[in-house]
Amino acid sequence: MELSVTQENLAKALSVAGRVASSRAGLPILNNVLLRTEGNRLLVAATNLEIATTCYVGAKVTKPGELTLPARLVSEFVSSLPKGTIDISSKGTNLTLSSGKFSSVMTGVDAAEFPELPSIDEKEAVTYTIAVPDFKQAVTQTVITSSADTTRPVLTGVYWRSLDGELYLAGTDGYRLAERRLVSTKSEIQAIVPSSSLHEVLKTLSDSVDEVELLFDDTQVRFRVGEVEITSRLIDGNYPDYRQLIPKESETVIEVKADEFARIVKIAGLFARDSGGSITLTADADTQQLSIHSIASELGENTSSADAKITTSGQVTLNSRYISDALSVLDGDTIQFRFSGKLSPCVLTVVEKSPNYTHIIMPLKS
Repeated sequence: MELSVTQENLAKALSVAGRVASSRAGLPILNNVLLRTEGNRLLVAATNLEIATTCYVGAKVTKPGELTLPARLVSEFVSSLPKGTIDISSKGTNLTLSSGKFSSVMTGVDAAEFPELPSIDEKEAVTYTIAVPDFKQAVTQTVITSSADTTRPVLTGVYWRSLDGELYLAGTDGYRLAERRLVSTKSEIQAIVPSSSLHEVLKTLSDSVDEVELLFDDTQVRFRVGEVEITSRLIDGNYPDYRQLIPKESETVIEVKADEFARIVKIAGLFARDSGGSITLTADADTQQLSIHSIASELGENTSSADAKITTSGQVTLNSRYISDALSVLDGDTIQFRFSGKLSPCVLTVVEKSPNYTHIIMPLKS
């Protein structure tokens, strides 16, 4: 193998691919990145057998070839080099990287030992092309409510499904739930994408890319972001029928400014650390005030209020962190917050004609 590439492009590709290289016991090859020439490009790839990342770098290829190298070492070496051209050549399993006054010989492993990279039949796949801002917002709004509990694998991902000509994303951990309507679709899709894979895609997004292309088959999904492709296994299993948890109507409906709501929740949360984040929200229809009360057993207590439009008085106890998380991803100046009594799910949306995002928080027993 003999080629030359720019330091900037190779460093970026090694950084992106290297994030998924892993140290699985018994499979040291997964610590390596694969370098393979393809025409006038260099493919840089890594996998942990759940996710595979491939990046393409423009190159001047003199002699084709392939080799794997320790991901961390080669990434840190290349990123430490000055900008300019890097000449790469291999002899057996040794690879020489040279740039100006810097030269290094690294011992690699034969590419034949590297796992086969996953492939998707693009003709058979269900494909979506989504603008980066929409993708980023929708994923952020739903991974936030996915679970970290591996005993229920289906809840550790985000559910992508088509319904009535629309593509929806949903996430739940059993205590809260989020659903986002993303784009119109004629395709049929039901797939659970691991949250870890979606976080990896979010890290890869940059200002230079306008859209994300998604390709789903029966067992995996591929995200194409510019010159980067991330392929992930889907999670097996049936996602719960979460829509039955979303109340269509509520007795108490509150409209409150998002920034004021966030402030009184944050202040109440300071006094709720000893009580597992438990805060009590009271809506008073007579005074049109939303107040939040929290108690720190040995430190004191707090009551904070905000002006609000309230239909019917009511009270509910919630986890302050869950409310703060919801408010951090609700994109609007005014929030509608509704519930029916102390035990019903609480629904948060943005006040607009047709909100595309719904966030549910289950109450705590007060």
